Amino acid sequence: MIFLNNLYFDISTDFNNLDSLLSKELNTKCYNSKLKRLSVDARFKIPKYCCSVIFCCNNEEEIIGQNKNAKKYTEKEYNFLKAKHSNIKPIVIGFGPAGMFAALILAKSGLKPIVFEQGKPVEDRAKDINDFWQNGNLNEQSNVQFGEGGAGTFSDGKLNTGIKDDRIDFVLKTYCFFGANKNILYDAKPHIGTDVLINVVKNMREEIINLGGEIHFNSKATEFIIEKNNGTEYRLKGVVINNKEKYLSDFLVLAIGNAARDTFKILNTKNFKLSKKPFSIGVRIEHKQEFINKALYRQSYKQLPPADYKMAVHLTPKNNNKTKETKSTVNNINRGVYTFCMCPGGYVINGASCKNSVVTNGMSNQKRDNINANSALLVSVYPEDLKNDNVLAGMELQEKIEKNAFNLTGGYGAPAQKVGDFLKSKKTESFGSVKPSIRPFAVPSKLNRLFPEFIVKSLKEALLLFDKKIKGFADENAVLTAPETRSSCPVRIDRNENMESNIKGVFPCGEGSGYAGGIMSSAVDGIKAAENIIKSINNY
Repeated sequence: MIFLNNLYFDISTDFNNLDSLLSKELNTKCYNSKLKRLSVDARFKIPKYCCSVIFCCNNEEEIIGQNKNAKKYTEKEYNFLKAKHSNIKPIVIGFGPAGMFAALILAKSGLKPIVFEQGKPVEDRAKDINDFWQNGNLNEQSNVQFGEGGAGTFSDGKLNTGIKDDRIDFVLKTYCFFGANKNILYDAKPHIGTDVLINVVKNMREEIINLGGEIHFNSKATEFIIEKNNGTEYRLKGVVINNKEKYLSDFLVLAIGNAARDTFKILNTKNFKLSKKPFSIGVRIEHKQEFINKALYRQSYKQLPPADYKMAVHLTPKNNNKTKETKSTVNNINRGVYTFCMCPGGYVINGASCKNSVVTNGMSNQKRDNINANSALLVSVYPEDLKNDNVLAGMELQEKIEKNAFNLTGGYGAPAQKVGDFLKSKKTESFGSVKPSIRPFAVPSKLNRLFPEFIVKSLKEALLLFDKKIKGFADENAVLTAPETRSSCPVRIDRNENMESNIKGVFPCGEGSGYAGGIMSSAVDGIKAAENIIKSINNY
C-alpha cells in the first residue's frame, strides 16, 4: 500500500470513484483507494483541492521511485490492552470526551468502570440548554458546560487538533462507528455538528453500559477519600457523591472540565498539587458567512463548503527607553492573540454554568447553514498577569469577568458591540448589517469596561492586524460578543510521566486538568489515562 500526499484537483472533482481518479492521474491501475486528508488550498487564483491518499497498485516500487511525495504505508489498528483483574472497578469523574473515551477503553479491557457525571444525559441536557437559550432558565448542573458529552457537544463537535498521536485515527473511527459522518476520517478540519454529536454521544454511552460499565448522572463528586501511607505518600481510597454516597476504589480517572470550579476548590484543599498555567480570554467575533466565503475563495465561493479561517499574531511590547524589558509587568509581556474554534455558518451561544454570569461560545450544526460565521478572538493570559499567588487566581479572574458581563446587561442577555465602536471606545447603540446570533439576546454595550486594560488593548491591535490578512475583518459592522472565558483552563493538576497525580491512583486528564484543548486532544488524553490505569492494575 502507498501513501501519497500533495495531490491537487479541480474543485469540481468527484472523489466518489477514487480508484478511477488515481489510475488516470498516475497512469497505472489503482485499487483499494481511500482519502486520508482533503482540504481546500485557496492560495491559487482559483482554489483547488489538496489531498492525501492511500492506495494499492501492482507497481508500488516504481510509483514510489517516480514521486517524492509517495511512500510505503501500513494501516495501523488500535490495540486494546486487556486487564488481568476484572474485579476492579475504576471510577471516572466527568463524562466529556476524556472521561467518555477513558470509560470506553476501560470497559473494552474487561474492567467495569463506574462513571459519575454531575450533569444530565445528553437528550435531557439539550432540553435544559434550549430552555436557557429561549427563556433564560439556567440549570447550574445541566448546561453547555456540564452534562454528558462535555462542552464540545454544544460547540460544533470540531475534531481538528495540533497534536500528533496514533490514537487520533481510533478516535475518528470510533465517532464514525457511533454515527458520525465518514468524511471526518479525511477532512482536514473535521467536524461532526452539534445536532449529530448528540446521538453519537448517546450511542457511546449505551456501548459502555453494554460492556458492563455503570454511568450515574446528576452525580457530583463532593469529596475525595484519601489516606496517607508511609508518612508522606497519599493514596486515593474512593469518592463521595452528592455529599452522601460513598464509592471505594483505588483508581480514578479525573476528567473534569475546565468549568468545574467547585471541584478545583475541593482539590485545592485535599493535598493535590495544582499549578497555574497560561490561558486565554476574549470575545466572539461575527461576520456574514458570505463575506468570509468571498474573502477566502473569491469567485469560487459558491462551489465550495462554508469557508473558515485561523489567524494568530504575536504582539511585542513597545520599548522606547531602550532599557531591558522583563515579564514582570503586564505591559512588558510578549502576548499572543489568535482566533479559535471558528464556526462557519454557526451561532454564538451563551455557555454560562453559574447564575448571574455570561459566557460565550460558538456552535454549528452539521450543515453549517446559518447566515453568520463566528470565531473566538482570544488574548493569552499568563500567570504573571495575575496579581496574587493563589493557584486559582486565573479562575477567579474568569468568574469576575463573567459576572461583570451579567451586570453590564442586567440579565442573561450577552453584551455585544460593533467592531467600529469597540475600536473607538464608543458604546454601541444599535447593530448594523451583521446581526448578533446569540440567544436569548444580545445587548448593545461597551466592552472596554468589561476586561482588564491589557486585553482590550491587545484585541484592538490584533483586529487591525487581522484586517490586513482578511480585508474587512475589522469592518465597523462586525460584531463582538463577550466574554469568551472558557476556551482553556487556567489551572493544571500536576501529574507524572505515567499521568498519575501526587495522589496515588488518581489520573488527571483532559482539558479541565490542564493537559488538552478541544475534543480530540481530550479524547486522546482520556485513552492514555485509561491505558496507564490498566497497566497499573495489571501490576497490582
